[in-house]
Amino acid sequence: MLNDPQIVDVDHIGKPRRFVFALMADFTMLSFAAAIESLRIANRTAGKELYSWIIVSEDGAEISCSNGCVFRVNHGLDELDRDDTIMLCGGIDVQKATTKRLLNWLRREARRGVTVAGLCTAGYTMAKAGLLDGKKATIHWENQDSFAEEFEEVQLTKSIFVVDGNRITTAGGTASIDLMIKLIADEHGEELANAVADLQIYSAIRTDQDTQRLSIPTRIGVRHPKLSRVIQMMEQNIEDPISPAILAKDVGMSTRQLERLFRRYLARSPKRYYMELRLQKARNLLMQTDMTVINVALACGFASPSHFSKCYRSHYDTTPYRERGSHAARLPG
Repeated sequence: MLNDPQIVDVDHIGKPRRFVFALMADFTMLSFAAAIESLRIANRTAGKELYSWIIVSEDGAEISCSNGCVFRVNHGLDELDRDDTIMLCGGIDVQKATTKRLLNWLRREARRGVTVAGLCTAGYTMAKAGLLDGKKATIHWENQDSFAEEFEEVQLTKSIFVVDGNRITTAGGTASIDLMIKLIADEHGEELANAVADLQIYSAIRTDQDTQRLSIPTRIGVRHPKLSRVIQMMEQNIEDPISPAILAKDVGMSTRQLERLFRRYLARSPKRYYMELRLQKARNLLMQTDMTVINVALACGFASPSHFSKCYRSHYDTTPYRERGSHAARLPG
């Protein structure tokens, strides 16, 4: 048998801090598991119950996560203690899972002073409930574009996690571990937090200063500083695209050299690569917001809906209107 880990001494007076994991339909299992396991390991390592938790769903019934696993829960959306912390667990189709009943429960508990955290895409639901107005927040990078368009009053960041008073958001995935390690360190010291990370074989603890996505060279599989710089400028200028000539000039190249660079490393022209970035953002906005097709086109640098529709159909083999219609059919009425 494996030996128990060495107990880390911590000062602990009072009852355990309780986390209420509120599971939304099709929530992401990784974010949930990473958070709840960090708490379990903290208790085991401290040799005492520092944390407790319960699991709830909207109606108190079993609920499925996005990979199909089914979870039993303790109860429904009951009234909580003021010292509780809600861990709202989101996943795919978060708009569909964001029901009026859930929003009303979140608003009620927030008014009573309960701390609310959103894992993965649950930041959307918190913002929809008005809990992030004037606050800093983060959300999974796939949802960043749509979130920024819909919730202008929220100070959206690209951080791994954000703690702004009693409002907490994470980007999803293993970011839950980083968040829980911070909370454990703040409450019970760095020694315990580091031991929890060590037991999870988590050797690169990130802070709220770390950003979500891999670096551009890592993402594209190419380490070329000028190419990375051009792609960065493209990603930062979707609504007002920059011409290849200006992009080339800004990195000290000719347009022809830039063209050769893209074709050599990415097998496409700079113009084509830029178009794909814009269309990818457009698809995110169509799938995740109720913006009109015209406004989506403008947000992605297209001067006219007809040109946008033509480019979109060429790339995705469907029109923006059909894409929007097929997604709307999946949302609740």
